[in-house]
Amino acid sequence: MVSMHLEAQQIIDLYQDAIPNSKPYPMKEIVTEKNGQIAWIQKVSKPTLTIYQPDKEIALGAAVIICPGGGYSGESYLKEGTIIAETFVRKGIAAFILKYRLPSDSIMVDKSIGPLQDAQQAIKTVRQNASKWELDPEKIGIMGFSAGGHLASTAGTHFDKSYIPNDENISLRPDFMVLIYPVISMKDELTHPGSQQNLLGNAPSEEQKLLFSNELQVGPNTPLTWLTHTGDDNVVSVENSIQFYQALIRNEILSEMHLYPKGNHGFVLSLPTEEWMQPLFDWMDKSGIVN
Repeated sequence: MVSMHLEAQQIIDLYQDAIPNSKPYPMKEIVTEKNGQIAWIQKVSKPTLTIYQPDKEIALGAAVIICPGGGYSGESYLKEGTIIAETFVRKGIAAFILKYRLPSDSIMVDKSIGPLQDAQQAIKTVRQNASKWELDPEKIGIMGFSAGGHLASTAGTHFDKSYIPNDENISLRPDFMVLIYPVISMKDELTHPGSQQNLLGNAPSEEQKLLFSNELQVGPNTPLTWLTHTGDDNVVSVENSIQFYQALIRNEILSEMHLYPKGNHGFVLSLPTEEWMQPLFDWMDKSGIVN
């Protein structure tokens, strides 16, 4: 059955004041559309949140911030954003698509932290407005695909340090993570080279690579996590998910991982969302996120 297209309720600027860590460079965003919808975005310099809220009768109080993938060079906004958000709201879960700044020396003082700043600001914004949007401030998660999975897992392992202005001292820790064929590591033997280069530059230091290797950053307060990947992924090695899951287990973080033998990178995008996301919804229910 073809699902009816749902309209976003609102698109808001992520920052109401100055964008932190930014340079005054007039970068023009490049948008590719498909059937009248935004499909792919490049050269993002002005981040936004696109808000999808479920009908009040089915709303469960939980929210997910979605980070589309694209190797930190673009964002797959339709397949890894809009379609996913629509599926969440049909299940009573609010969804917020994060159009995050893509790392660039032209627009950022330090491009390695730009996307993380936007993820932290998104978490802060949703939590700050939880009552307005009728959300439980302790059920706000983050989801990411591919390089968006690196961003989501960075937000979920680097929350102790605020990279944004946060005088209100709002918690920047997501309550759960959903990582779909994620880039996790920046170590040479494990990372997706394009993501590493785009985020950290042509010659990153060993210290930088280890700092943003999120399998090394898992601790006892890391949020519970749901992962999925395929064994034959020849773009982002499945070892990224496996090593992250092992770190979660060592730290006794309640997590669930679904590995499939075949399908390669982006495998879920050829499947009906209701089908591949059902185990995720079951996990959210079992974990107390939505029940």
